[in-house]
Amino acid sequence: MARAGVLKGLSVVLAVLLSQLSDSSPLELEDAVTAADLAEQIRLGETTSEAATKALLERIAKIARSGPRIQSIISLNPDALNAAIALDREAEAGMFRSPLHGVPILLKDNIESRELPTTAGSLALAENTTGRDAPLVARLREAGMVILGKTNLSEWANYRSSESIAGWSGVGGLTRNPYNLRRSACGSSSGSAAAVAAAFVPVAIGTETNGSITCPAAVMGLVGLKPTVGLVSRLYIIPLSPRQDSAGPIAHTVKDAAMLLAVIAGSDSEDPATRDADRRRENYVTELDRGIRGMRIGVFRWAEGDSAPVSASFNQALKRLEAAGAVLVEIEEFSPAPVLWQQGDRILQAEFKVGLNDYLANSPADIAVRSIDDIIQFNRAYADRELALFDQSILLDTAASSAADDADFGSTVAEFVQAARKDGVDKLLAEHDVRLLVMPTTKPAAPVDLLGTSEPAGGLLGAGWLASAAGYPVLTVPMGDHQGLPLGLLFMGTAWDDAAHLRAGHAFERTVNSDLAPMYPDGDTERLDFSKLVAPVD
Repeated sequence: MARAGVLKGLSVVLAVLLSQLSDSSPLELEDAVTAADLAEQIRLGETTSEAATKALLERIAKIARSGPRIQSIISLNPDALNAAIALDREAEAGMFRSPLHGVPILLKDNIESRELPTTAGSLALAENTTGRDAPLVARLREAGMVILGKTNLSEWANYRSSESIAGWSGVGGLTRNPYNLRRSACGSSSGSAAAVAAAFVPVAIGTETNGSITCPAAVMGLVGLKPTVGLVSRLYIIPLSPRQDSAGPIAHTVKDAAMLLAVIAGSDSEDPATRDADRRRENYVTELDRGIRGMRIGVFRWAEGDSAPVSASFNQALKRLEAAGAVLVEIEEFSPAPVLWQQGDRILQAEFKVGLNDYLANSPADIAVRSIDDIIQFNRAYADRELALFDQSILLDTAASSAADDADFGSTVAEFVQAARKDGVDKLLAEHDVRLLVMPTTKPAAPVDLLGTSEPAGGLLGAGWLASAAGYPVLTVPMGDHQGLPLGLLFMGTAWDDAAHLRAGHAFERTVNSDLAPMYPDGDTERLDFSKLVAPVD
Protein backbone atom coordinates (compact mmCIF):
# COMPACT_ATOMS: atom_id res chain seq x y z
CA MET A 1 0.00 0.00 0.00
CA ALA A 2 1.44 3.41 -0.99
CA ARG A 3 1.97 6.02 1.69
CA ALA A 4 -0.73 8.21 0.14
CA GLY A 5 -3.14 5.33 0.58
CA VAL A 6 -2.14 4.87 4.20
CA LEU A 7 -2.80 8.53 4.93
CA LYS A 8 -6.03 8.77 2.94
CA GLY A 9 -8.17 8.68 6.04
CA LEU A 10 -6.17 11.41 7.75
CA SER A 11 -7.16 14.37 5.59
CA VAL A 12 -8.09 16.37 8.68
CA VAL A 13 -4.83 15.74 10.51
CA LEU A 14 -3.42 19.02 11.73
CA ALA A 15 -0.66 20.65 9.73
CA VAL A 16 1.42 20.81 12.89
CA LEU A 17 1.58 17.06 12.90
CA LEU A 18 3.00 17.04 9.41
CA SER A 19 5.86 19.38 10.23
CA GLN A 20 9.36 19.00 11.63
CA LEU A 21 9.67 19.93 15.28
CA SER A 22 11.62 23.13 15.84
CA ASP A 23 12.66 24.91 18.99
CA SER A 24 10.46 27.94 19.66
CA SER A 25 10.65 30.79 22.10
CA PRO A 26 8.33 30.46 25.11
CA LEU A 27 4.92 31.84 24.25
CA GLU A 28 2.58 33.34 26.84
CA LEU A 29 -0.95 32.09 26.31
CA GLU A 30 -4.31 33.06 27.67
CA ASP A 31 -5.56 31.54 30.90
CA ALA A 32 -7.52 28.34 30.57
CA VAL A 33 -11.27 28.45 31.11
CA THR A 34 -13.07 25.73 33.02
CA ALA A 35 -15.94 23.81 31.47
CA ALA A 36 -18.26 24.94 34.27
CA ASP A 37 -17.44 28.61 33.70
CA LEU A 38 -17.76 28.38 29.91
CA ALA A 39 -21.09 26.57 30.19
CA GLU A 40 -22.36 29.26 32.57
CA GLN A 41 -21.30 32.01 30.16
CA ILE A 42 -23.18 30.25 27.37
CA ARG A 43 -26.25 29.82 29.57
CA LEU A 44 -26.26 33.50 30.51
CA GLY A 45 -25.78 34.61 26.92
CA GLU A 46 -22.38 36.17 27.65
CA THR A 47 -20.84 34.07 24.88
CA THR A 48 -21.91 31.36 22.47
CA SER A 49 -20.80 27.86 21.68
CA GLU A 50 -19.90 29.05 18.18
CA ALA A 51 -17.68 31.81 19.55
CA ALA A 52 -16.00 29.44 21.99
CA THR A 53 -15.43 26.79 19.33
CA LYS A 54 -14.00 29.36 16.91
CA ALA A 55 -11.71 30.74 19.60
CA LEU A 56 -10.36 27.32 20.44
CA LEU A 57 -9.82 26.40 16.80
CA GLU A 58 -8.00 29.69 16.26
CA ARG A 59 -5.88 29.05 19.35
CA ILE A 60 -4.93 25.59 18.09
CA ALA A 61 -4.04 27.01 14.67
CA LYS A 62 -2.01 29.82 16.26
CA ILE A 63 0.08 27.41 18.29
CA ALA A 64 0.49 25.18 15.23
CA ARG A 65 1.81 28.11 13.21
CA SER A 66 3.98 30.01 15.64
CA GLY A 67 4.03 28.36 19.03
CA PRO A 68 5.56 25.30 20.62
CA ARG A 69 4.77 22.08 18.80
CA ILE A 70 2.65 20.31 21.39
CA GLN A 71 1.37 17.63 18.96
CA SER A 72 -1.55 16.83 21.26
CA ILE A 73 -4.21 16.69 18.54
CA ILE A 74 -4.42 14.16 15.73
CA SER A 75 -7.57 15.34 13.94
CA LEU A 76 -10.23 18.02 14.07
CA ASN A 77 -13.93 17.56 13.46
CA PRO A 78 -14.88 19.41 10.24
CA ASP A 79 -18.47 19.67 11.51
CA ALA A 80 -17.61 21.17 14.91
CA LEU A 81 -18.68 24.73 14.06
CA ASN A 82 -21.97 23.59 12.54
CA ALA A 83 -22.68 21.57 15.67
CA ALA A 84 -21.93 24.61 17.85
CA ILE A 85 -24.22 26.82 15.77
CA ALA A 86 -27.07 24.32 16.10
CA LEU A 87 -26.56 24.16 19.86
CA ASP A 88 -26.67 27.96 20.04
CA ARG A 89 -30.05 27.93 18.33
CA GLU A 90 -31.30 25.61 21.06
CA ALA A 91 -29.82 27.88 23.73
CA GLU A 92 -31.53 30.93 22.21
CA ALA A 93 -34.82 29.03 22.54
CA GLY A 94 -34.08 28.31 26.19
CA MET A 95 -33.32 24.64 25.59
CA PHE A 96 -30.18 23.43 27.35
CA ARG A 97 -29.43 19.74 27.07
CA SER A 98 -27.24 19.56 30.17
CA PRO A 99 -25.09 21.79 32.40
CA LEU A 100 -22.32 21.36 29.79
CA HIS A 101 -24.40 22.52 26.82
CA GLY A 102 -22.20 24.04 24.12
CA VAL A 103 -18.84 23.14 25.66
CA PRO A 104 -16.20 21.78 23.22
CA ILE A 105 -14.38 18.56 24.11
CA LEU A 106 -11.61 16.37 22.64
CA LEU A 107 -11.54 12.56 22.57
CA LYS A 108 -8.58 10.22 22.83
CA ASP A 109 -8.08 8.63 19.41
CA ASN A 110 -8.95 5.11 20.47
CA ILE A 111 -12.59 6.17 20.96
CA GLU A 112 -14.88 6.03 17.95
CA SER A 113 -16.72 9.10 16.71
CA ARG A 114 -18.71 8.88 13.52
CA GLU A 115 -16.98 11.61 11.50
CA LEU A 116 -13.30 10.88 12.20
CA PRO A 117 -10.86 7.97 11.91
CA THR A 118 -10.12 6.06 15.11
CA THR A 119 -6.48 5.07 14.85
CA ALA A 120 -5.11 4.18 18.30
CA GLY A 121 -2.15 6.15 16.95
CA SER A 122 -1.28 3.48 14.38
CA LEU A 123 -0.93 4.13 10.65
CA ALA A 124 -2.49 0.70 10.19
CA LEU A 125 -5.84 2.21 11.23
CA ALA A 126 -5.54 5.43 9.25
CA GLU A 127 -8.74 4.54 7.38
CA ASN A 128 -10.69 3.30 10.39
CA THR A 129 -13.63 5.69 9.99
CA THR A 130 -16.47 3.49 11.22
CA GLY A 131 -19.37 5.96 11.04
CA ARG A 132 -20.20 4.96 14.63
CA ASP A 133 -20.25 6.84 17.90
CA ALA A 134 -19.04 5.04 20.99
CA PRO A 135 -21.92 5.18 23.50
CA LEU A 136 -19.98 7.63 25.66
CA VAL A 137 -19.61 9.91 22.61
CA ALA A 138 -23.34 9.62 21.94
CA ARG A 139 -23.90 10.71 25.55
CA LEU A 140 -21.62 13.71 25.05
CA ARG A 141 -23.59 14.77 21.97
CA GLU A 142 -26.89 14.23 23.77
CA ALA A 143 -25.59 16.49 26.55
CA GLY A 144 -24.94 19.22 23.99
CA MET A 145 -21.15 19.03 23.93
CA VAL A 146 -19.19 19.82 20.76
CA ILE A 147 -16.85 17.05 19.59
CA LEU A 148 -13.86 19.15 18.56
CA GLY A 149 -11.59 16.31 17.46
CA LYS A 150 -9.24 13.51 18.51
CA THR A 151 -6.10 13.58 20.64
CA ASN A 152 -2.74 11.91 20.28
CA LEU A 153 -1.79 8.97 22.49
CA SER A 154 0.85 6.37 23.12
CA GLU A 155 0.31 4.03 20.19
CA TRP A 156 -1.92 1.02 21.00
CA ALA A 157 -2.41 2.54 24.47
CA ASN A 158 1.31 2.11 25.22
CA TYR A 159 1.07 -1.65 24.74
CA ARG A 160 3.29 -2.18 21.72
CA SER A 161 6.81 -2.35 23.13
CA SER A 162 8.57 -2.62 26.46
CA GLU A 163 10.91 0.10 25.13
CA SER A 164 8.19 2.52 23.99
CA ILE A 165 8.40 6.29 24.28
CA ALA A 166 5.38 7.50 26.21
CA GLY A 167 3.14 9.84 24.24
CA TRP A 168 4.47 8.80 20.81
CA SER A 169 2.39 7.37 17.98
CA GLY A 170 3.01 6.73 14.32
CA VAL A 171 0.08 8.96 13.40
CA GLY A 172 0.61 11.82 15.83
CA GLY A 173 4.32 11.89 16.58
CA LEU A 174 5.42 12.81 20.09
CA THR A 175 3.06 14.63 22.44
CA ARG A 176 5.08 17.22 24.32
CA ASN A 177 4.54 18.41 27.86
CA PRO A 178 3.55 22.12 27.96
CA TYR A 179 5.33 22.52 31.30
CA ASN A 180 8.63 21.54 29.73
CA LEU A 181 8.86 20.58 26.08
CA ARG A 182 11.68 18.13 26.69
CA ARG A 183 9.94 16.33 29.54
CA SER A 184 7.62 13.36 29.16
CA ALA A 185 3.88 13.88 28.77
CA CYS A 186 3.51 10.35 30.15
CA GLY A 187 0.92 8.08 28.57
CA SER A 188 -1.13 6.78 27.09
CA SER A 189 -3.72 9.61 27.33
CA SER A 190 -0.90 12.10 26.83
CA GLY A 191 -2.63 14.06 24.07
CA SER A 192 -5.85 14.49 26.03
CA ALA A 193 -3.97 15.88 29.03
CA ALA A 194 -1.61 18.06 26.98
CA ALA A 195 -4.55 19.56 25.06
CA VAL A 196 -6.29 20.53 28.30
CA ALA A 197 -3.06 21.83 29.85
CA ALA A 198 -2.42 23.94 26.73
CA ALA A 199 -6.01 25.30 26.94
CA PHE A 200 -7.03 23.87 23.59
CA VAL A 201 -10.21 22.62 25.29
CA PRO A 202 -11.61 22.91 28.83
CA VAL A 203 -12.00 19.13 29.18
CA ALA A 204 -11.07 15.93 27.37
CA ILE A 205 -11.71 12.21 27.54
CA GLY A 206 -8.88 9.76 28.12
CA THR A 207 -8.81 6.03 28.70
CA GLU A 208 -6.89 4.05 31.27
CA THR A 209 -5.84 0.46 31.67
CA ASN A 210 -3.03 1.19 34.14
CA GLY A 211 -2.08 4.79 34.82
CA SER A 212 -2.97 6.14 31.39
CA ILE A 213 -5.25 8.92 32.68
CA THR A 214 -3.72 9.61 36.07
CA CYS A 215 -0.07 9.78 35.02
CA PRO A 216 -0.39 12.35 32.20
CA ALA A 217 -2.89 14.36 34.25
CA ALA A 218 -0.47 14.45 37.18
CA VAL A 219 2.62 15.50 35.22
CA MET A 220 0.63 18.27 33.51
CA GLY A 221 -1.05 19.70 36.60
CA LEU A 222 -4.56 18.42 35.94
CA VAL A 223 -7.39 16.43 37.46
CA GLY A 224 -7.76 12.93 36.03
CA LEU A 225 -10.31 10.29 36.99
CA LYS A 226 -10.34 6.66 36.01
CA PRO A 227 -13.88 5.59 37.00
CA THR A 228 -14.89 2.20 38.30
CA VAL A 229 -14.66 -0.27 35.44
CA GLY A 230 -18.26 -0.71 34.31
CA LEU A 231 -19.47 2.79 35.17
CA VAL A 232 -18.78 4.01 31.60
CA SER A 233 -19.43 1.93 28.48
CA ARG A 234 -16.35 0.65 26.63
CA LEU A 235 -18.21 -0.25 23.43
CA TYR A 236 -16.44 1.00 20.29
CA ILE A 237 -13.29 1.86 22.20
CA ILE A 238 -10.24 -0.03 20.95
CA PRO A 239 -9.65 -2.48 23.81
CA LEU A 240 -6.70 -3.63 25.86
CA SER A 241 -8.20 -5.39 28.90
CA PRO A 242 -11.92 -5.91 29.66
CA ARG A 243 -11.10 -6.10 33.39
CA GLN A 244 -9.12 -2.89 33.52
CA ASP A 245 -10.18 -0.55 30.69
CA SER A 246 -12.23 2.55 31.40
CA ALA A 247 -12.68 5.95 29.82
CA GLY A 248 -12.69 8.99 32.07
CA PRO A 249 -12.39 12.78 32.29
CA ILE A 250 -9.29 14.97 32.27
CA ALA A 251 -9.97 18.51 33.45
CA HIS A 252 -8.68 21.58 35.26
CA THR A 253 -10.96 21.11 38.27
CA VAL A 254 -12.65 18.31 40.14
CA LYS A 255 -16.01 19.97 39.49
CA ASP A 256 -15.42 19.78 35.74
CA ALA A 257 -14.45 16.11 36.08
CA ALA A 258 -17.60 15.41 38.12
CA MET A 259 -19.80 17.20 35.58
CA LEU A 260 -18.27 15.20 32.75
CA LEU A 261 -18.58 11.90 34.62
CA ALA A 262 -22.27 12.65 35.19
CA VAL A 263 -22.68 12.83 31.40
CA ILE A 264 -20.79 9.68 30.38
CA ALA A 265 -21.70 7.32 33.23
CA GLY A 266 -24.51 4.83 32.74
CA SER A 267 -25.53 1.36 31.66
CA ASP A 268 -25.14 0.10 28.10
CA SER A 269 -26.96 -3.07 27.05
CA GLU A 270 -24.03 -4.02 24.80
CA ASP A 271 -21.38 -3.73 27.52
CA PRO A 272 -22.17 -6.33 30.22
CA ALA A 273 -19.77 -4.72 32.69
CA THR A 274 -22.09 -1.69 32.89
CA ARG A 275 -25.12 -3.71 33.99
CA ASP A 276 -25.20 -2.00 37.41
CA ALA A 277 -24.02 1.44 36.29
CA ASP A 278 -27.43 3.14 36.28
CA ARG A 279 -28.15 1.80 39.75
CA ARG A 280 -24.73 2.77 41.08
CA ARG A 281 -24.28 6.21 39.54
CA GLU A 282 -24.69 9.21 41.81
CA ASN A 283 -25.13 12.95 41.50
CA TYR A 284 -21.39 13.52 41.42
CA VAL A 285 -21.61 17.32 41.35
CA THR A 286 -23.87 17.79 44.37
CA GLU A 287 -21.83 15.19 46.27
CA LEU A 288 -18.84 17.51 46.09
CA ASP A 289 -20.42 19.87 48.61
CA ARG A 290 -20.60 17.21 51.31
CA GLY A 291 -16.91 17.68 52.06
CA ILE A 292 -14.70 15.24 53.93
CA ARG A 293 -15.05 16.30 57.56
CA GLY A 294 -14.64 13.11 59.57
CA MET A 295 -13.75 11.00 56.51
CA ARG A 296 -11.03 8.50 57.43
CA ILE A 297 -8.32 8.37 54.78
CA GLY A 298 -5.39 5.96 54.84
CA VAL A 299 -1.97 7.51 54.21
CA PHE A 300 -0.42 4.80 52.06
CA ARG A 301 3.23 5.26 52.97
CA TRP A 302 4.03 1.89 51.36
CA ALA A 303 3.49 3.60 48.01
CA GLU A 304 5.24 6.87 48.84
CA GLY A 305 8.58 6.00 47.27
CA ASP A 306 11.95 7.61 47.98
CA SER A 307 11.76 10.95 46.17
CA ALA A 308 12.54 13.72 48.67
CA PRO A 309 10.76 16.49 46.70
CA VAL A 310 7.66 14.32 46.26
CA SER A 311 7.63 13.35 49.95
CA ALA A 312 7.95 16.98 51.02
CA SER A 313 5.01 18.00 48.82
CA PHE A 314 3.03 14.95 49.99
CA ASN A 315 3.50 15.83 53.65
CA GLN A 316 2.26 19.35 52.99
CA ALA A 317 -0.74 17.88 51.17
CA LEU A 318 -1.55 15.72 54.18
CA LYS A 319 -1.65 18.79 56.41
CA ARG A 320 -4.11 20.41 54.01
CA LEU A 321 -6.28 17.29 54.01
CA GLU A 322 -6.39 17.40 57.80
CA ALA A 323 -7.28 21.08 57.67
CA ALA A 324 -10.17 20.15 55.36
CA GLY A 325 -11.47 17.78 58.05
CA ALA A 326 -10.04 14.39 57.07
CA VAL A 327 -8.96 11.90 59.72
CA LEU A 328 -5.65 10.47 58.53
CA VAL A 329 -4.51 6.93 59.32
CA GLU A 330 -0.92 5.92 58.65
CA ILE A 331 -0.39 2.74 56.60
CA GLU A 332 3.19 1.63 56.00
CA GLU A 333 2.96 -2.12 55.51
CA PHE A 334 1.45 -4.03 52.60
CA SER A 335 2.40 -7.30 50.94
CA PRO A 336 0.86 -7.77 47.49
CA ALA A 337 0.05 -11.35 46.62
CA PRO A 338 2.75 -12.90 44.36
CA VAL A 339 0.19 -13.55 41.62
CA LEU A 340 0.00 -9.79 41.01
CA TRP A 341 3.66 -9.76 39.99
CA GLN A 342 3.80 -13.18 38.39
CA GLN A 343 0.68 -13.31 36.19
CA GLY A 344 -0.11 -9.73 35.22
CA ASP A 345 1.65 -9.76 31.84
CA ARG A 346 0.33 -13.20 30.91
CA ILE A 347 -3.26 -12.19 31.64
CA LEU A 348 -3.01 -8.79 29.94
CA GLN A 349 -1.51 -10.24 26.77
CA ALA A 350 -4.23 -12.87 26.55
CA GLU A 351 -6.99 -10.30 27.04
CA PHE A 352 -5.40 -7.90 24.55
CA LYS A 353 -5.12 -10.60 21.90
CA VAL A 354 -8.76 -11.66 22.20
CA GLY A 355 -10.14 -8.13 22.47
CA LEU A 356 -8.11 -6.48 19.73
CA ASN A 357 -8.51 -9.33 17.26
CA ASP A 358 -12.27 -9.16 17.79
CA TYR A 359 -12.33 -5.37 17.33
CA LEU A 360 -10.26 -5.47 14.14
CA ALA A 361 -12.22 -8.36 12.65
CA ASN A 362 -15.51 -6.54 13.15
CA SER A 363 -14.67 -2.96 12.27
CA PRO A 364 -17.03 -1.82 9.48
CA ALA A 365 -14.30 0.40 8.02
CA ASP A 366 -12.13 -0.55 5.05
CA ILE A 367 -8.95 -1.14 7.04
CA ALA A 368 -5.78 -2.95 6.02
CA VAL A 369 -5.47 -5.04 9.20
CA ARG A 370 -7.87 -7.56 10.71
CA SER A 371 -5.68 -9.15 13.40
CA ILE A 372 -2.63 -8.54 15.56
CA ASP A 373 -0.63 -10.62 13.07
CA ASP A 374 -1.69 -8.18 10.35
CA ILE A 375 -0.54 -5.24 12.50
CA ILE A 376 2.86 -6.84 12.96
CA GLN A 377 3.26 -7.31 9.23
CA PHE A 378 2.04 -3.76 8.55
CA ASN A 379 4.61 -2.34 10.96
CA ARG A 380 7.36 -4.27 9.23
CA ALA A 381 6.23 -2.94 5.86
CA TYR A 382 6.28 0.63 7.21
CA ALA A 383 9.23 0.17 9.52
CA ASP A 384 10.67 3.58 8.60
CA ARG A 385 7.69 5.22 10.36
CA GLU A 386 6.41 2.65 12.81
CA LEU A 387 9.60 0.94 14.01
CA ALA A 388 12.21 3.67 13.66
CA LEU A 389 12.26 4.50 17.38
CA PHE A 390 11.33 1.27 19.16
CA ASP A 391 10.25 -2.27 18.42
CA GLN A 392 6.95 -4.15 18.67
CA SER A 393 8.01 -6.72 21.25
CA ILE A 394 4.71 -6.68 23.15
CA LEU A 395 2.74 -7.21 19.95
CA LEU A 396 4.98 -10.17 19.08
CA ASP A 397 4.55 -11.69 22.54
CA THR A 398 0.81 -11.07 22.40
CA ALA A 399 0.47 -12.72 18.99
CA ALA A 400 2.35 -15.76 20.28
CA SER A 401 0.31 -16.00 23.48
CA SER A 402 -1.98 -19.00 23.91
CA ALA A 403 -2.74 -18.27 27.57
CA ALA A 404 -6.44 -17.67 26.97
CA ASP A 405 -6.74 -21.30 25.81
CA ASP A 406 -4.92 -22.76 28.82
CA ALA A 407 -7.02 -24.86 31.16
CA ASP A 408 -5.93 -22.84 34.19
CA PHE A 409 -6.45 -19.40 32.67
CA GLY A 410 -9.87 -18.75 34.22
CA SER A 411 -8.71 -19.73 37.69
CA THR A 412 -5.56 -17.62 37.29
CA VAL A 413 -7.62 -14.57 36.41
CA ALA A 414 -9.93 -15.20 39.38
CA GLU A 415 -6.92 -15.48 41.71
CA PHE A 416 -5.45 -12.30 40.26
CA VAL A 417 -8.69 -10.35 40.71
CA GLN A 418 -9.11 -11.56 44.29
CA ALA A 419 -5.54 -10.52 45.09
CA ALA A 420 -6.23 -7.02 43.81
CA ARG A 421 -9.72 -6.62 45.24
CA LYS A 422 -10.58 -8.67 48.34
CA ASP A 423 -6.98 -9.23 49.43
CA GLY A 424 -5.72 -5.90 48.10
CA VAL A 425 -7.61 -2.62 48.07
CA ASP A 426 -10.63 -3.84 50.04
CA LYS A 427 -8.45 -5.47 52.70
CA LEU A 428 -6.46 -2.27 53.19
CA LEU A 429 -9.65 -0.25 53.56
CA ALA A 430 -11.26 -2.70 56.00
CA GLU A 431 -8.24 -3.40 58.19
CA HIS A 432 -7.55 0.29 58.73
CA ASP A 433 -11.21 1.37 58.76
CA VAL A 434 -10.71 3.99 56.06
CA ARG A 435 -12.86 5.16 53.15
CA LEU A 436 -9.99 5.98 50.79
CA LEU A 437 -6.24 5.64 50.44
CA VAL A 438 -4.03 8.60 49.51
CA MET A 439 -0.51 8.67 48.06
CA PRO A 440 1.57 10.60 45.54
CA THR A 441 0.53 9.89 41.95
CA THR A 442 3.97 9.78 40.36
CA LYS A 443 7.36 11.48 40.22
CA PRO A 444 7.97 14.66 38.21
CA ALA A 445 8.00 14.19 34.45
CA ALA A 446 11.31 12.78 33.24
CA PRO A 447 13.34 14.00 30.27
CA VAL A 448 12.20 12.38 27.02
CA ASP A 449 14.43 9.34 26.61
CA LEU A 450 15.14 8.30 23.05
CA LEU A 451 16.73 5.13 24.37
CA GLY A 452 13.27 4.12 25.50
CA THR A 453 11.33 4.53 28.68
CA SER A 454 7.59 4.78 29.15
CA GLU A 455 7.88 5.70 32.81
CA PRO A 456 8.33 9.17 34.30
CA ALA A 457 11.57 9.77 36.22
CA GLY A 458 12.50 6.14 36.61
CA GLY A 459 9.19 4.57 37.45
CA LEU A 460 5.63 5.09 38.59
CA LEU A 461 5.48 5.99 42.24
CA GLY A 462 2.10 5.35 43.82
CA ALA A 463 0.02 2.20 43.84
CA GLY A 464 -2.55 3.08 41.21
CA TRP A 465 -1.62 -0.18 39.51
CA LEU A 466 -3.36 -2.02 42.36
CA ALA A 467 -6.64 -0.22 41.70
CA SER A 468 -6.15 -0.85 37.98
CA ALA A 469 -5.79 -4.57 38.54
CA ALA A 470 -8.95 -4.46 40.65
CA GLY A 471 -10.95 -2.33 38.21
CA TYR A 472 -11.43 0.25 40.96
CA PRO A 473 -11.51 4.05 40.64
CA VAL A 474 -8.51 6.35 41.05
CA LEU A 475 -8.38 10.15 41.04
CA THR A 476 -5.38 12.44 40.74
CA VAL A 477 -5.47 16.13 41.61
CA PRO A 478 -2.67 18.73 41.48
CA MET A 479 -0.58 18.57 44.68
CA GLY A 480 2.21 21.06 44.02
CA ASP A 481 5.33 21.15 41.92
CA HIS A 482 9.06 20.52 41.90
CA GLN A 483 11.00 23.21 40.06
CA GLY A 484 7.99 24.02 37.91
CA LEU A 485 7.09 20.40 37.15
CA PRO A 486 3.62 19.48 38.47
CA LEU A 487 3.05 16.79 41.08
CA GLY A 488 -0.20 14.91 41.69
CA LEU A 489 -2.01 13.49 44.70
CA LEU A 490 -3.77 10.15 44.16
CA PHE A 491 -6.92 8.89 45.86
CA MET A 492 -7.80 5.20 45.61
CA GLY A 493 -10.80 3.30 46.94
CA THR A 494 -13.29 0.55 46.26
CA ALA A 495 -15.68 -0.14 43.38
CA TRP A 496 -18.51 2.33 42.69
CA ASP A 497 -17.22 4.79 45.29
CA ASP A 498 -16.26 7.34 42.63
CA ALA A 499 -18.22 10.08 44.39
CA ALA A 500 -16.06 9.78 47.52
CA HIS A 501 -12.93 10.16 45.40
CA LEU A 502 -14.32 13.31 43.85
CA ARG A 503 -15.39 14.69 47.23
CA ALA A 504 -11.90 14.19 48.64
CA GLY A 505 -10.23 15.66 45.58
CA HIS A 506 -12.54 18.68 45.61
CA ALA A 507 -11.98 19.30 49.31
CA PHE A 508 -8.24 19.11 48.79
CA GLU A 509 -8.08 21.36 45.73
CA ARG A 510 -9.95 24.07 47.65
CA THR A 511 -6.97 24.25 50.04
CA VAL A 512 -4.43 24.78 47.24
CA ASN A 513 -3.48 28.20 45.95
CA SER A 514 -1.26 27.75 42.94
CA ASP A 515 -0.37 29.98 40.02
CA LEU A 516 1.53 27.20 38.27
CA ALA A 517 0.88 27.38 34.54
CA PRO A 518 2.56 25.96 31.45
CA MET A 519 5.14 28.28 29.94
CA TYR A 520 6.51 25.89 27.30
CA PRO A 521 10.23 26.10 28.16
CA ASP A 522 12.73 23.97 26.26
CA GLY A 523 14.21 22.80 29.54
CA ASP A 524 17.77 22.31 30.59
CA THR A 525 18.37 18.76 29.42
CA GLU A 526 20.72 17.78 26.63
CA ARG A 527 19.51 18.66 23.15
CA LEU A 528 17.52 15.89 21.56
CA ASP A 529 16.93 14.99 17.95
CA PHE A 530 13.18 15.54 17.78
CA SER A 531 13.13 15.25 14.01
CA LYS A 532 12.29 11.54 14.29
CA LEU A 533 9.45 12.18 16.68
CA VAL A 534 7.06 13.88 14.28
CA ALA A 535 4.09 12.58 12.38
CA PRO A 536 4.66 11.21 8.86
CA VAL A 537 4.86 13.61 5.96
CA ASP A 538 2.73 12.78 2.93
